[in-house]
Amino acid sequence: MSVSQPQPKPLSLAFIGGSIASAVGYTHNVASQMDHRWVLVAGCFSTRTVINQETGERWGLSPDRVYADWQTLLRKEKGRVDAVVVLTPTPSHAEIVKAALRAGFPVICEKALATTREEVLGIQKVVESAEGFLAVTYNYSGYPMLRELREKIQAGDLGEILQILVEMPQEGFIRTGIGGERPQPQSWRLQDGAIPTIYLDLAVHLHHLNYFLTGRHPVKVVADQDSHGWFDGVIDNVSCMLRYDDGMQGHMWYSKSALGYRNGLKVRVFGRRGSAEWLQTNPEELFVNHTDGRREILDRAGSVRLSGMSRYERFKAGHPAGFIEAFGNLYVDLADAVLAFRNGLPSHSPHVFGVSHAAAGMTLLEAIVCSAREEKWIHIEPQEGQNDDRERNRD
Repeated sequence: MSVSQPQPKPLSLAFIGGSIASAVGYTHNVASQMDHRWVLVAGCFSTRTVINQETGERWGLSPDRVYADWQTLLRKEKGRVDAVVVLTPTPSHAEIVKAALRAGFPVICEKALATTREEVLGIQKVVESAEGFLAVTYNYSGYPMLRELREKIQAGDLGEILQILVEMPQEGFIRTGIGGERPQPQSWRLQDGAIPTIYLDLAVHLHHLNYFLTGRHPVKVVADQDSHGWFDGVIDNVSCMLRYDDGMQGHMWYSKSALGYRNGLKVRVFGRRGSAEWLQTNPEELFVNHTDGRREILDRAGSVRLSGMSRYERFKAGHPAGFIEAFGNLYVDLADAVLAFRNGLPSHSPHVFGVSHAAAGMTLLEAIVCSAREEKWIHIEPQEGQNDDRERNRD
C-alpha cells in the first residue's frame, strides 16, 4: 500500500520480549511504527523487573499494560490488541507462540520460529487447529532492491536461473575489542542443540532469500562446518552447496568467524540472459550484467519496476534506506496481512511468510547438519504442504 494513500487506523501491538536492553526490541519498535500502521500499546519486555518497567516508560506505555510475565499479558490483553510480537530468545519461541495462537492472537514471531523441525511442526498443528495467523519476520527481503531483483527474476530478465549464491559472513565470535577483550555473546547463542545456533541465527535468512528470490526448494545438499572462534565446540562457520530439481545450483556460506565482516550479506544470481548482485553494505543499488557485455547499476531513481514505488520513498533516491527501513517495509505488509485475516480474506502478499516456510527451512537446516556430520550429499524429501502459507497468510 502506498504511504500517499489514505491509511487505515493503526493496528495495536503487544511485545513479548524485546526490551530496551535488546537490539531486536528497538528495531521492531521503530520499524513497526515507521509508517503509522501499528502502535505499541502493551508488553512484557523482560523478566528483569526494572528493565521491563523502564522499557514501558521509555516507550510511552500505560503502566497497567506492562506485565510481569507473558502469561498474564495473554490473559489481560485478549481482545484488546491486534497482534502479539514474540521477540524472546529462540529457544522460548515455541511455547509462547503456541499459547498466543491458542488464546486467539494473530502472532508475529522474530526468526527463527523454533529450534527444531519437530517444534515447528508442533506450532503448525496449533496454527491449523486454531485457524490462526502466524508470520515470521525475515527482514532482509524487505530491502527494496532485493524485491526489485525478485521482480526481475520472475519477469525472466535474467533468463533461466543457473546459480544463486548467498552469503552472510560475520566476525562476532573471533574479533576482539580495542583492548584485546574477547566477545561476550548472549549465553543462549553459545549453546548448540541438534541444529547449531548459527543456523537459527543466520542460515534461516539465507534459506529464506533463496526461496524468496527463486521460489524453489533444494532437493539435496552437501555441507561442511567448523568452529574457528573463541568458543570451543560452538559451530561458527558453515558452507554448503545446494542442488535443485531443475538443475539450478546454490551455495550458502554463513560465518561468525570471518574477520573483517561486520555483516557481509551478499546475493548473486546467475542466469542464461544476465546476472545480478546485491550487497547489504550498498543496499540502494542492484548490479546487473547482460549477455552482450552491458553492465547496469540500478537504484530507486532508475528504470525500476517496484523499488521506485512511493511506499519505499521515505526519502528521495540518494538518501539510502537501510536495515530498519527494510523492517518497516515488512511491517506494512504485515499490517495488510493481519487486516485481511481479521476480515476473513486471504492474503496473497509475496512478502509475508508463515509456518510452512519455517518448516521447509528447518528441513533444509537438518539436512545441512546431517551432511556436515556424515560428509556426504543428503537428499531432501519434499514436504507435504510446504507452500500452504501461500494460500493462508501467504508464504
